Amino acid sequence: MMSTLDLRGRELTARTLRDLLPRAEYDVEAALATVRPICEQVHHEGAQALYALGERFDGIRPTSLRVPAEVLAAALEGLDGDVRLALEESIRRARIVHADQRRTDVTTQVAAGGAVTERWVPVDRVGLYVPGGLAVYPSSVVMNVVPAQLAEVGSLAVASPPQKENTGVFAGYPHPTILAACALLGVDEVYAMGGAQAVAGFAYGFEDGDVVCDPVTLVTGPGNIYVAAAKRLLKGIIGIDSEAGPTEIAILADDSADAEFVASDLISQAEHDPLAASVLVTDSEDLLARTAAALERRVPATKHSGRVQTALSGTQSGYVLVDDIDAGLAVVNAYAAEHLEIQTRDADAVAARVRNAGAVFVGPHSPVSLGDYAAGSNHVLPTGGCACHSSGLSVQSFLRGIHVVTYDEAALREVGHHVVTLAEAEDLPAHGEAVTARIGERTD
Repeated sequence: MMSTLDLRGRELTARTLRDLLPRAEYDVEAALATVRPICEQVHHEGAQALYALGERFDGIRPTSLRVPAEVLAAALEGLDGDVRLALEESIRRARIVHADQRRTDVTTQVAAGGAVTERWVPVDRVGLYVPGGLAVYPSSVVMNVVPAQLAEVGSLAVASPPQKENTGVFAGYPHPTILAACALLGVDEVYAMGGAQAVAGFAYGFEDGDVVCDPVTLVTGPGNIYVAAAKRLLKGIIGIDSEAGPTEIAILADDSADAEFVASDLISQAEHDPLAASVLVTDSEDLLARTAAALERRVPATKHSGRVQTALSGTQSGYVLVDDIDAGLAVVNAYAAEHLEIQTRDADAVAARVRNAGAVFVGPHSPVSLGDYAAGSNHVLPTGGCACHSSGLSVQSFLRGIHVVTYDEAALREVGHHVVTLAEAEDLPAHGEAVTARIGERTD
């Protein structure tokens, strides 16, 4: 079902691993040609384009772009009781974890009379994208909204595509569970728009009768390749969190791992998408064989077996055999997975040596699905190897650091000659003159 890459006895350089390790084929650049006219249409036609594009791509014309308050209330009222309890617990745990991420302003006294303060200021307005393709993601509402609220963003809006399967009061609107999650979190600005057109709608803003959607300064949240391409195209007009690609799990395991746990976790990510990546890195041929047997038994029995089978047999998934756990660490650090599980002896010590991962799940009882819903961590994470330079969504994603410089005359006099010297060295004499105008010419 999954191919095997045997790296035993090989030199594991960064360049070699980058070329050899399985990765989904995901060409965001190629998708730009498709999304550019969509974004331009939204820019020039506003709400009219959003209605037409919803009908074209989602199979239904939105009833209205902004979801009315009574529809949000109906969604929350009709929410299954157990689902509500689970969402409330997910929100509670996410708030606990994300509350500790909020940085405080720091003032550094550089010299007598001279100080630099770093202030952390939230962005003015954010657009939070919640996908609605092969699955329903109320958990993504939680993961986007909680850190934005704790960052004290003044204005936030959620967008999710209208669902053609909806009936009754929800016809032409996003999935009612998505709407209920928004209502639970107190979000009342929700739009029935998806895909690249949603990103463009947030970037440019629009008017729909009496409804005005002001442009946002930042768009966050996962989506398909067209959402990622729209983020790339519009970056600069808006800030973005990342260009999310297909989900991925890597598991670093030795012969102590439970093959049933490993197989179930590989399947759990594969059911997201046919392009989802599931990778097992191990030094144990025995574990590989046991995991393969477990997959052969479990895959046909799972609900989305066709999707899972496609993902596991794709070039983005596979087994990677290594000489030992040290070599395995080199592999997973080069792979920089969105989700990395450590199922080894001394899992805590092994996890402490991981440098590149969106999130690390340590030990046999910390599956990725726990992080997807209720660990308290955030599940909006970098994909496609971007975890080697980028972080997952957090409170910090919605904050900007602003340096505030406060020097009195004496402090400027003390350092002014250095400023003048460096300005002259860079052939920017007016920079120096801005100092000497205040403190006089150099006398040394």
